[in-house]
Amino acid sequence: MKLGKVVKSNSHCDYVVQLDDKLEVSNPPQAEDYGFGSFVKLEELGGRHWAVGLIYNTQLFNPTFLSNGPRLSSEPDPLFAPDLVNETRTLLGTVLVGTLEVEDDRTYGVHGIPRIVVPVNTPAYKMSEAEVHQFHRNQMQRPQFCYYSHLLRCGGSFAAQLTQQVLQELADSNLFPDADQRALEILCKELSWKNTMGAMR
Repeated sequence: MKLGKVVKSNSHCDYVVQLDDKLEVSNPPQAEDYGFGSFVKLEELGGRHWAVGLIYNTQLFNPTFLSNGPRLSSEPDPLFAPDLVNETRTLLGTVLVGTLEVEDDRTYGVHGIPRIVVPVNTPAYKMSEAEVHQFHRNQMQRPQFCYYSHLLRCGGSFAAQLTQQVLQELADSNLFPDADQRALEILCKELSWKNTMGAMR
């Protein structure tokens, strides 16, 4: 599922993806496809893979908000008034957490800040459940979750909630063996406790 394309960056690991709309594609993404905490991959179709990211924020851009200009009395006809169409945009804040690598027909994840800069107009795709599982396995096919502290620092204003949600979804996926599963559950409980205590202060 293609979501859109990269339009700008706020830092080396913080990118903005502009969502495709119905004037650009015949089947635009639905709200469920780009929810908070969704995993995305930035890559060319059939080409180079650049990075894996997590959606941490959504912004609605509407240049006509509070505009004092003239208003139409009815819906504009896109054939005769193309400049009045396609004004609003949905922008997805995406924090990069690693890359996917392929070796001997095996796909695995490398966690951390990617070294390379993702170019403007790079397509962004929603990752499948299988791809998310592959990303959380290392080169030896062992489970991994190595971007915990990075996500807490760079996940925006909702970093703690984002990290807790990702942890809980990984724990519910039963991807990890018993010892790692217990470690994930402990991390979930610890972060939940910190979030609760922080809200009470």
